[in-house]
Amino acid sequence: MERNYILFDTPVRDLLYPFTYTRPIAACRVGILTIQEKWAYWLGTGVSHFTVPHLQDKFPLNRASEGGINVLLNGHILPDEELVAAVAALKPDQELYKDNHLIAKASQGSEVHLLASADRKNYNGPVKGIFKPWDIFMLNDQAIREDFVLLTRGRTSAPLPEGNQVVAPENIFLEPGASVNCSILNASTGPIYIGRNALVMEGCAMRGPVALGEGAVLKMGAKVYGATTLGPYCIGGGEIKNSVFFGYSNKSHDGYVGDAVIGEWCNLGANTSCSNVKNNAAPVKIWMEASQSTAIAGQKCGVLMGDYSRCGINTMLNTGTVVGVSCNIFGAGFPPVFLPSFSWGHQVGMAAYRLPEALRDAAAWMAFKGRQLEDTDRKILEAVFNETNAKRP
Repeated sequence: MERNYILFDTPVRDLLYPFTYTRPIAACRVGILTIQEKWAYWLGTGVSHFTVPHLQDKFPLNRASEGGINVLLNGHILPDEELVAAVAALKPDQELYKDNHLIAKASQGSEVHLLASADRKNYNGPVKGIFKPWDIFMLNDQAIREDFVLLTRGRTSAPLPEGNQVVAPENIFLEPGASVNCSILNASTGPIYIGRNALVMEGCAMRGPVALGEGAVLKMGAKVYGATTLGPYCIGGGEIKNSVFFGYSNKSHDGYVGDAVIGEWCNLGANTSCSNVKNNAAPVKIWMEASQSTAIAGQKCGVLMGDYSRCGINTMLNTGTVVGVSCNIFGAGFPPVFLPSFSWGHQVGMAAYRLPEALRDAAAWMAFKGRQLEDTDRKILEAVFNETNAKRP
């Protein structure tokens, strides 16, 4: 019987702003892969999304045929072998729970719903997931290691050219077309994964676990500590530590980013640096936009930057700064530790980024990487602009 898998958003979505303004939870990247990609690899089939209306066009929902089974999966939970086996064992109208939280639900027919069923099963194994934005970088070490095994099992790496200094080459994997020359790769502390057609320029130093997605670039002399992910077509330079770049974003020049999450289509100007530890070593408080309150992220947390946001040269971002979607940051001194989506400027004279100009500029940045701002992207940005209008100056 056909089984159709769907990742559904939960109320956790609101706690993961700004990243879930522009994507379902399961489209967030943790490790080498997004949560959706992890489930697809484990299940051996495609997985679609059940999300909020303004995201559904870009992230479509696929339903089972009338005689098939829809299996709904909690979008913020990361799969592993034991959990996937428990999901595969679900029969129609059975639900899988962990500590009274729905993990998965199987229902027969084309209808997609989350109505409670009487047939509940409890899952006793451990469960990992992203519940707050900083979980993305906190889980990144383990997630890179697990994805590395998933992606490389039974495969042979493309050859690593001579002229590199390599430690633990058995933990290094190059996809076809990857280019690495005259660099230092130390995989004794964790695996190093270099994606298809990625480029590591001369003089780079990597200490695993590190992952570069398809088409990603490390500029000359870059220093990358684990656990760092540069998603597809990202550019990295300067010093990066324990950070996740979702995709298509740039930190091309000197400056430091640590314990951070950067969305898609972002650009950090030359010498942008981000603090990740307070001077008094106190716990880092993060502004949670949905609850309009702060939460403790731990001892270390750098910048959390939503899609399409950019900052000018020499920008200094304070510990635990949250940058919304489509912000343009520039000027002297530290900007506020929370910048609402579509903010323009700096501390003095902060204004709203007008929507027509924001859409124009987003399209221009996408064109740098040979992409276009599609109608679905425009509609998402328009919806986020309207939803966050009251939060801007």
